[in-house]
Amino acid sequence: MKNKPICYVPGREIPEVFSGVPSFLGLPVIRNDKDLEESDIVFMGVPWEGVNTNGPFTSVEMATKTVRKASTRYGGYLPDFDIDVFDYFSGGDIGDVAVRNGDYDFTFESIRKDYKKILDAGKFPIVFGGDHSISYPLISEFAKKYHGKIGVIHFDSHMDNMDSYGEDKYARCSPFHRLYEDENVNPKNMVHFGIRGPRNNPSGLKEAKKFGAHVITGMEVKINGIFESIKKAIDLANDGTEALYVTVCSDILDVAHNPGGPPDPCGLTTFELAMALHECGKAGAEAFDYVEIYPPQDPNDVSSHVASWMTIYLLSGVTKRKFNL
Repeated sequence: MKNKPICYVPGREIPEVFSGVPSFLGLPVIRNDKDLEESDIVFMGVPWEGVNTNGPFTSVEMATKTVRKASTRYGGYLPDFDIDVFDYFSGGDIGDVAVRNGDYDFTFESIRKDYKKILDAGKFPIVFGGDHSISYPLISEFAKKYHGKIGVIHFDSHMDNMDSYGEDKYARCSPFHRLYEDENVNPKNMVHFGIRGPRNNPSGLKEAKKFGAHVITGMEVKINGIFESIKKAIDLANDGTEALYVTVCSDILDVAHNPGGPPDPCGLTTFELAMALHECGKAGAEAFDYVEIYPPQDPNDVSSHVASWMTIYLLSGVTKRKFNL
């Protein structure tokens, strides 16, 4: 693509999606249908925090800015594979979805509308949140495009499959229960990957089993190794499906690798997550979201830098698959 993102270029112009907020990787900003048509990969933000399930609000909605800011340090080239994603794909940043604080109906409808536009244009969507509740409308719309023939790999420390949080059925601890019930999603092709620790409700495993979803625990990943574990997840998600959706909560990572997220020990290293996402890209990923980064507790934006890296590792796998590299 022209003006592809590449680091160490003096005087390189970095477009802004909003005043003071650079585009992801310094990619062109998508402002109209013509711009959308010219972009193979479309980056979008959802600056949303719904009800909090543990203490004060986290300001997770600020991550769409900090991830973009961190990303401008990078390009699409990985010496690990000698692949530059943007030698093969064009990309653009469409900005943030309109949200209304406290209003799930308005915000989720806004997400669906903007996301559907990207899907209808045949683009590869990458979304940064925001809390994990946004994955419900995103995956629901994605599933419609493929008439229900999708697999989902959910990277997380927590199941996020409670029926409700009090009376709230759309809280960040409930998106996958809503997806279990979605007519276009088959839970047998859903894999909760890396689940671990005492911040899980006892009903989580029971609900997954009830609906036929699969769980690969964090300890199982550590004992069996990342490559064997992600192969198992991919095989389950891809059984009879046409496309794979990948969603990442930052706390899939060990607390040592994720200062801007929930402090959950015993998690993946950044290497393990990068390799798992790369394998997902090779195995059929057609959409991706990365959520639950809390910028106020991460003054150096380490977790936002990690999100940028993980995105490129997934996309390098996609590039290998689509171009037989």
